[in-house]
Amino acid sequence: MLIRSVQSTAAVLVRTAAVLVRCESERMTSESEASPPPASKRFARGLLETLAIIVIALLISTALKTWVVRAFYIPSESMMTTLQVDDRVLVNQLAHRFGPADRGDIIVFDDPDHWLSAAETAEYTPNPVLEFIGLAPSDAGNQLIKRVIGVGGDTIKCCDAEGRLLVNGEPIDEAYLDAGTAPSEVEFEVTVPEGHYWVMGDNRSNSADSRYHMDTDPYVAEDDVVGTVFLINWPFKHFSWVSTPDEVFADVPDTAEGITGN
Repeated sequence: MLIRSVQSTAAVLVRTAAVLVRCESERMTSESEASPPPASKRFARGLLETLAIIVIALLISTALKTWVVRAFYIPSESMMTTLQVDDRVLVNQLAHRFGPADRGDIIVFDDPDHWLSAAETAEYTPNPVLEFIGLAPSDAGNQLIKRVIGVGGDTIKCCDAEGRLLVNGEPIDEAYLDAGTAPSEVEFEVTVPEGHYWVMGDNRSNSADSRYHMDTDPYVAEDDVVGTVFLINWPFKHFSWVSTPDEVFADVPDTAEGITGN
């Protein structure tokens, strides 16, 4: 709802600016009919009108980037094949302001405890002007992209006799993993603290996610979440919406039912 509100506000600002520019243009035109201005004044007037529109567009774009949508690029293979290296994705920054992430969401979050390796901080040099106005993705810097497997209170275990992850005792069939990919080569059983997430990459054999930080802090705090990925917008051949695979976790019981794993 807030996204629509912000977008509506932006649209109103653009329309208002257009009306003001048109009114000023009509006023100056009526004046010029009585006494046509020299070419230099007409040029200056057109330049000012153009600059006014550009400034307003920049302000709106910056506001949207700051509070609503932000672009990121994918520097590593940890989320393949859902997200490919050098994919550009759009992140909804409002989602986490209105409630916690759901199981299955792909989130961008600040590095909680030096998880990032040199390989995952690949150099990237976008056009600074395009990045400023939100048309180019930001360098992820100290941020990561992973999938939420467990939320606060969940017990996650690897694995059952069929090699599937268990969430609150319920095995899940992870359709987003490539055929033949093991859900985890590392055995574990954890209970996620309230206000935190257990996250894993879709490329399970090449993702230094929660499983590999159990000796320090394997959980991602809700406050560290930047937003939820909702669109792959580049390259064009990868263009697609990114939705939450609700069917994967549909049978997982709430922790309130007292089920804590097998």
